[in-house]
Amino acid sequence: MLTKRIIPCLDIKNGRTVKGVNFVDLKDAGDPVELAKKYAETGADELVFLDISATEERRATLIDLVRKVAAAINIPFTVGGGISSVADVDVLLRNGADKVSINSSAVKNPNLINEIAAKYGSQCVVVAIDAKQIDGDWIVHLVGGKVPTELNLFDWAKEVEQRGAGEILFTSMNNDGTKNGFANEALAKLSEIVNIPIIASGGAGTMEHFAETFITGKADAALAASVFHYQEIEIPELKQFLKNQNIAIRV
Repeated sequence: MLTKRIIPCLDIKNGRTVKGVNFVDLKDAGDPVELAKKYAETGADELVFLDISATEERRATLIDLVRKVAAAINIPFTVGGGISSVADVDVLLRNGADKVSINSSAVKNPNLINEIAAKYGSQCVVVAIDAKQIDGDWIVHLVGGKVPTELNLFDWAKEVEQRGAGEILFTSMNNDGTKNGFANEALAKLSEIVNIPIIASGGAGTMEHFAETFITGKADAALAASVFHYQEIEIPELKQFLKNQNIAIRV
């Protein structure tokens, strides 16, 4: 049985870690390098770094910051934001990333998934999907949740798997930053229709929410930001709590 993973997420804007609610009202949450170091030292299984304004500002990811974060940690490191070519991936991997996360660029150019998987292996490709439930349908959104598409979450998830994605990072825009729990119904459905790991994102507020997303949502990993950044939940205590619930976790 594969162990479940706990993944803090650093949303980066202007070189600082930020956090908002439903993708808006961003507030400063600290220095990314210091936070990354702390998470690696306290038992995070992986770390995700998302340069959240890179796509909107039409620029590449902050390479210098990626390099500094990578140097401070010894756990798998996924980087996303502003990646639109295999050359962008190459730069990130050479500067310390282990995996890349693509979102808007994957929708605009689905072949990019195939190209990255062919060159670096599926394990390197995380496709991030930001979706919002509108009138009962889960609709994929781009550019940090600002641009709705015609795509349905579940159809798109199946396609990215077929194209070679190694993991899906699903963020529920409805749940993001609310601390009311993850979108477990949608997560469970995703787990049924694809055979690659699903990372749950959006809505963590309590330790119980993590347990629920692993048990009910059938997620393989749970990603969170503010509860970790503001020390509302400490990773060692969370892992012990999950272990006590008989959830397979690396303590």
